[in-house]
Amino acid sequence: MALRGLKVLELSGLAPVPFCGMLLADFGASVIRIDRPDDRQNARLDRLARGKRSISIDLKVPKGIEVFRRLSSTADVLIEPFRPGVMEKLGLGPDILLNENKGLVYTRVSGYGQDGSFVKKAGHDINYLSISGLLSMLGRSNQKPHAPINLAADFAGGGLLAAYAIMAAIFERQTTKQGQVLDLSLAEGSAYVSSWMWTSRDLPMVWFGNQRGENLLDGGAHFYDTYETSDDLYMAVGAIEPQFYKQLLIGLGLDPNDETHNQMNIHEMKKKFEEIFKRKTQKEWTEIFDKLDACCTPVLNWDAACKHEHNQDRKNFLFTNEKQEQPIPKPAPRFSASKLPAIDRPAPNSGEHSAEILREIGYTTEHIETLIKENIVQSSQLPKSKI
Repeated sequence: MALRGLKVLELSGLAPVPFCGMLLADFGASVIRIDRPDDRQNARLDRLARGKRSISIDLKVPKGIEVFRRLSSTADVLIEPFRPGVMEKLGLGPDILLNENKGLVYTRVSGYGQDGSFVKKAGHDINYLSISGLLSMLGRSNQKPHAPINLAADFAGGGLLAAYAIMAAIFERQTTKQGQVLDLSLAEGSAYVSSWMWTSRDLPMVWFGNQRGENLLDGGAHFYDTYETSDDLYMAVGAIEPQFYKQLLIGLGLDPNDETHNQMNIHEMKKKFEEIFKRKTQKEWTEIFDKLDACCTPVLNWDAACKHEHNQDRKNFLFTNEKQEQPIPKPAPRFSASKLPAIDRPAPNSGEHSAEILREIGYTTEHIETLIKENIVQSSQLPKSKI
């Protein structure tokens, strides 16, 4: 497995940190989620925990801090989701943990970073997008900005970038033998993953003006948009290049040689496209465009996506024993040589592996039982005493 042997501690959180931990676990890392005592609700909400193990530790008492520091001393990576200053108040800041484990990659994922005027402020994906500048670019013409669920900050600019940064730090550690602190701001991550949108502003063929929804790739062009079909579904059109646009016109029953159908006749053609697409069902249009190279595809919902021929050919969606009726995406990309763990690995209950993990870092059975009885560590099952 690509990341076999990499030991990761993931402090329990929502969205970016669990996603980062899942990415590492999917490619072979050993990921331990650190849960808070009596916080089973958070564990139930975590839908990105497959293949991880869980230990529940009370970090508000010295003995719990001792357990965590012992875990950290053997780890390669720590990922924490708290507001700046929380880990320091617990006595688990990077100055302490990196002093005990020089090779630790201490990954801090927060909304606005570890300093700056917003350092103490709360926020969510939409707030991080708003101050990054990205949200102002998203939405239809003459309508309010529209956030794309919580993909851009939490997952693209958060969990995914964190996993990439961790692997870069691990690679550098091979030379320096030193770990380091990674300060990932979701606001900055949002801006970073939108870099092309900033650096391409001087390209008039991409940006027709300064208004969102009126440009090449944001719904401003008739050949890059979605269209409603007669059965209230949609088709996605991305026929940017002339050869694909020609095929699109043919599929729609329009003459490519008619000058009124010119690719630059944006406003009239958008109205024409809207009217034509409403004449047939999504299935009928799909059958037409499956025979043409026109960059025109059906907009599939969750159920339809896993049944699509290409996705089935590639086995892009799989079912697990836990979610037998709910498909989940297969890890990507595919490796030609590395064997990856099976995706059908259950998410842990809070504290499910507490005793097992404590044994791995040298605690005796008697000591483990004491920690559990004193509620320093919670476990789904008491360890068996030696006879």
